[in-house]
Amino acid sequence: MTAKEFWDFCHLPENETRSFELVRGEVVELSRPTKKHGRVYVNIAFALESYARRVNIGYVVSNDSGVILEEDPDTVVGPDVAFYTDANKFDDMHPKWGEEPPILAVEVLSPNDKVSKTNSKMADYLKNRVKLVWLVDYEERKVTVFRPDWRLDVLGENQELTGNSVLPGFSCHVGDFFRMPGETTPSPAPPVPPSA
Repeated sequence: MTAKEFWDFCHLPENETRSFELVRGEVVELSRPTKKHGRVYVNIAFALESYARRVNIGYVVSNDSGVILEEDPDTVVGPDVAFYTDANKFDDMHPKWGEEPPILAVEVLSPNDKVSKTNSKMADYLKNRVKLVWLVDYEERKVTVFRPDWRLDVLGENQELTGNSVLPGFSCHVGDFFRMPGETTPSPAPPVPPSA
């Protein structure tokens, strides 16, 4: 199936409440995200949108908004959250699926995600010009950072996540992705005094 045929397939009346991706021409149906998933998406998108507004560069999309990663055979995926720099005005955004990849793609793990499938998706992003990928695991409360050179960093909830050279000046606490508005950020452990 091509990306154009996939667009038509996704917009059939019987598919309006279902989610799909196209992986090398094959349609893959996705499970509906959980409530915790949705909360994590919002927290990530909020942190990235706050950054975009502060630096006045780029924009954030969520809700599995499609991007064509490969052609012939076609691959159309929807990152859970993505950061783009290909448009400066709302009217300049692609009206359907983007053809320019995001500079950052964020995937939030589901409890039923298979490791092999997840690793394959990370590889697809990186080999198709996505500069940075965050894999967020809300059960383990950690973020794995993937780069095109396949150098990985695994950050726990008490660590700072930065945008490296891709999002210069971006920084947030990993634990903020897993918080509700009424929760407070845990205080860092007090420093250990030097031994006498």
